Amino acid sequence: MTNNTSLGNHGNHNGFPPNFLWGSATAAAQVEGAAREDGKQDSIWDAFAAVPGNVLNQDTPAIAVDHYHRMPQDVALMKELGLDSYRFSTSWARVRPGGGAVNPKGLDFYSRLVDELLEAGILPWLTLYHWDLPQGLEDKGGWTNRDTACRYVEYAQDVYAALGDRVKHWTTFNEPFCSSLLGYGSGVHAPGRQEPRAAIAAVHHQHLAHGMAVTELRNLGAEQVGITLNLSNSIPRDPDDPVDLEAARLFDSLQNRIFLNPILRGAYPEDSLRDLEPYGLHELILPGDMELIGAPIDFLGVNHYHDDQISGHPDMSGEDGHGGGTDTPKASPWIGAEHITFPTRGLPRTAMNWEVNPDGLRKLLVRLGQEYPNLPPLYVTENGAAYDDAVSSEGTVPDAERTKYILDHIQAVRGAVAEGADVRGYFVWSLLDNFEWSWGYEKRFGIIHVDYQTQERIIKDSGLAYSRLIAQVRQATEAGNLQNAAAAAGAR
Repeated sequence: MTNNTSLGNHGNHNGFPPNFLWGSATAAAQVEGAAREDGKQDSIWDAFAAVPGNVLNQDTPAIAVDHYHRMPQDVALMKELGLDSYRFSTSWARVRPGGGAVNPKGLDFYSRLVDELLEAGILPWLTLYHWDLPQGLEDKGGWTNRDTACRYVEYAQDVYAALGDRVKHWTTFNEPFCSSLLGYGSGVHAPGRQEPRAAIAAVHHQHLAHGMAVTELRNLGAEQVGITLNLSNSIPRDPDDPVDLEAARLFDSLQNRIFLNPILRGAYPEDSLRDLEPYGLHELILPGDMELIGAPIDFLGVNHYHDDQISGHPDMSGEDGHGGGTDTPKASPWIGAEHITFPTRGLPRTAMNWEVNPDGLRKLLVRLGQEYPNLPPLYVTENGAAYDDAVSSEGTVPDAERTKYILDHIQAVRGAVAEGADVRGYFVWSLLDNFEWSWGYEKRFGIIHVDYQTQERIIKDSGLAYSRLIAQVRQATEAGNLQNAAAAAGAR
């Protein structure tokens, strides 16, 4: 494909449903900075990054891209891009430092952000937990401690009390796979523990926190409550090989179904319960838990960057993408399935060494509707790519690979809609280059380039292409509406 940023080469603009949301996303720990300002105390990511060897180049989120101080400028850039919505997270460590009393100054920042967004005509899409647990709660066991779920609900109540009059869309958790299995199992994410039983406890207690918060937020009057999961296709290398089929089943259980099934069906999959019995999952489930966890949700956010080919045979030609940015020894996140491998398919790869397969997103979105009859509306809440881009001598940021990645995946979403998937929005990751967890500032996902020394922002070519696409779809939708109105008037 040439660097043609029009969707004209990618299909009919009217292939998206009415009121389809176009947005972008960030996370508090990755963009805000101001790590110890206005009452904020350490999150687990502040503490994790302070340990040498955990984050590449010993980078920390202390300054990040200074969104805390530059928020009005960043919202102005969102408006310039033509975004319908901005998906952001509130920092638990800023709202309730140390997990203790509420911090009015922390809540005030988010109140000002919401006001700035609404004034710009941008819908706030709020995530309550994007991995920044207060370190004070981790010191008490973190997500291995059932009580943390109760503390989470208190935090959710505080945020709703401050913002519920203006925020309509509430996401309980972002990617609990990462904050449980990667944080407590493999150790590649904060808090950096490598304890399989702790990881499974974190899975269940985050589910419990989600379910309790859904009920509480709805009781308080929240209009739309959901969750965001990072999901993948599990593709056996040889569909006729029982070993590969079993490996694919294990991957699907740990990546997808131990999250989807409790939330959408109110029960863990039977095979997952069997697989994880040695790690104490049965012992964690108390009477009433699954009913809480299965509380109906109004939307499901789908984060997707790549899908996965799986084998049960030794094959080091590919990787699972969770190795992190440093050489510090990590454990496997695939608890009870540590032997599974990820053979390469010879596809193009991003700077994260993730395979690029846009059609995988189409298949995933369609599959969800087929397998879960009670599936709520879907939003692609994260999709994007890291590439090694730089500012040109002309002051632009050409990033043809990212542009192609985004447009091709949007076309995949359109294909899923054509097959009946109820997808109502797309949020590109990320609005800004930022702190990419254990990769520090090495990997750039933004559609806006950030100079980490000066904090100067430059919209990349991919951001300009995304902006043009949004405008084109709007124009096509408006033209279609006018045509329909004219036809209706003629019929009368």
